[in-house]
Amino acid sequence: MKLILTADVDNLGAPGDTVEVKDGYGRNYLLPRGLAIVATRGAEKQVDGIRRAQEARAVRGLDHAKELKAAIEGLEGVSLTVKTAGDSGKLFGSVTAADVAGAVKAAGGPVLDKRSLELPKAHIKATGKHQVIVNLHPDVVAKFHLNVVAG
Repeated sequence: MKLILTADVDNLGAPGDTVEVKDGYGRNYLLPRGLAIVATRGAEKQVDGIRRAQEARAVRGLDHAKELKAAIEGLEGVSLTVKTAGDSGKLFGSVTAADVAGAVKAAGGPVLDKRSLELPKAHIKATGKHQVIVNLHPDVVAKFHLNVVAG
C-alpha cells in the first residue's frame, strides 16, 4: 500500500514522505490515526502543502525550542510528592512522564509533551533527585532535576 505521511512516524519517515507499507499497517494504524493519506494524483498537491508547512514550522520551532529550553533550565524546585512503600524510599507505583510534565507546569514552567521527556530507566521508582531530559527539537535538548518527595 502506497501512502503519504502527514506526521512524523518513528522508523518510517517524516511528513510529506511517500512510503510503501503493508496493507494491514496502513489500513489499521496509519490511516485511522491520521498519520497518512492514500497516495493519489491529487494527494501530490497536499504533499507540497505539508512540506511547506513543515519547513515553516521547523524555522519557528528552533527559536521556540531555545526559548523553552531557557524556561525549563531556569526552573528551580521542580518537585513531585508521591506515596512511598516504607522508609527505604521505594515508591508504591512509579513516576511517569505525564506526572513529570504536570510537575513542570505546576512549577511555573511551560506545558510539555510527555513523549518529549526522557526519564531514567523509563520510570522513576524511588525518592530523591533525578535528572530528566527534554527533547524539544533535534538540535535542542534541555535538562533539569526533578525532586521526588515522599508525601
